[in-house]
Amino acid sequence: MRRGKIILAILAGTSLVAGCGQTSASGSKTLTIAYWAFGPRGKSYAAWFNQVKPAFEKQHPGVTIVLEPIAAAENDFYTKLDLMMKSPSTAPDVVTEDTFLINADASAGLIQPLNSYVSSWKNWSQFEPAAKQAVTNKVGNIYGVPYDSDSRGLWYNVNLFKKAGLPVPWHPHNWNDIIAAATTLKAKDPGVIPFWSYVGKATGEATTMQDFEMLLYGTGNSLYDSSTNKWIVSSPGFLSSLQFIQNVYSHGLGPQLSQILNGQANNTETTQLMPEQKIGIALDVNVITANWLPQGPAPWPSATKTYDLTAMPTENGQSPGYTSMSGGFALSMSAHTKNKDLAWQFIQMATSEKNMRTIDIGLSGLPTRTDVIADPSYANAPGQVFKQATSFLQYTHYRPANAQYPEVSTAIQTAVESVATGSLSPQQAMAQYAQSVTRMVGASGVEHQ
Repeated sequence: MRRGKIILAILAGTSLVAGCGQTSASGSKTLTIAYWAFGPRGKSYAAWFNQVKPAFEKQHPGVTIVLEPIAAAENDFYTKLDLMMKSPSTAPDVVTEDTFLINADASAGLIQPLNSYVSSWKNWSQFEPAAKQAVTNKVGNIYGVPYDSDSRGLWYNVNLFKKAGLPVPWHPHNWNDIIAAATTLKAKDPGVIPFWSYVGKATGEATTMQDFEMLLYGTGNSLYDSSTNKWIVSSPGFLSSLQFIQNVYSHGLGPQLSQILNGQANNTETTQLMPEQKIGIALDVNVITANWLPQGPAPWPSATKTYDLTAMPTENGQSPGYTSMSGGFALSMSAHTKNKDLAWQFIQMATSEKNMRTIDIGLSGLPTRTDVIADPSYANAPGQVFKQATSFLQYTHYRPANAQYPEVSTAIQTAVESVATGSLSPQQAMAQYAQSVTRMVGASGVEHQ
């Protein structure tokens, strides 16, 4: 389907808001909040904003909060939100913004810098420095208030491991340990998918961050050289990462391509295959527990007793031994809002300690406020893996804070899918990636290591 048709299809499936910051003749105002309404995240957002809405309207007589849920898979959500924010007639006042898009959307003039607001906000000191960095561009402008973060590791099925004679608890020390465990699972139980990881273009950023970058940053190499401000388009670690993916899929250790190369792969994994105990090991994010909470799409009280989360080792077990990737979301203000002060007051209320506790437990995310982190009711919340996920933060990495990152990420997804499907060798896929990124940023913007 051509891009134009895709956009029309997305727009046809969702009503557009009537524009941000509307003021009636009587002086009443509406403030529109657009958010991602897909899977368990959508339910948690609805609970969060419906908790904030009456309190805000009571505190601001004459103001009506209009919630604008965007029910779409991940990539379609980004496309729809981008289209809405480009026009003053459709732009919401406040949006839930994935932090990997912060720099690109800021460069495009879609979101408003918040420096003047946070500088006089006493609660800003409660936010974790790493979370603040994720919403700050290279020149120090702040484009959102972060409300959740995450980390990634290896989910493994305790029952399947015991049945296969594998150690429990499991703590792999290098990539060979992962392949060895997956090979044993395949031999002992052919009906199980030994190793699940995202490898398709349809799963978008999940393929880049949850699979490829979890491998790459465990090799000692990275995507971007901040000392030279250049993209690293070839490196031993880049090649090793693609070779790991080739090893998994060429030896039948991964899922069927029909299961993994579509936009519903995440739902298939978390609401069907894992509850059915059909996956031995999954490389994924901690927040998938939101699917199994009582309010989630697949309630499963014993989920975190059946699947445990362990740290992802570095390629050869080299220091620091483990690796992870972290991202998150922020509340950002549209550049087109006509009620900046009101929008900022809404963001402040939504990210108060009380309201942040609601959204972080509901999303299964890692808090960005230190007072929420210190709250025992959060740390000991049932059905979660907060302690394990938080322990990974000492090894974690963040995606490059660069406006070109979304395009580079798309090139990575193409390389990964081509290797998983066998259409290109790892060497060919890395060469194709190097050509694609060089076309995007120019020869002076890349380097080879």
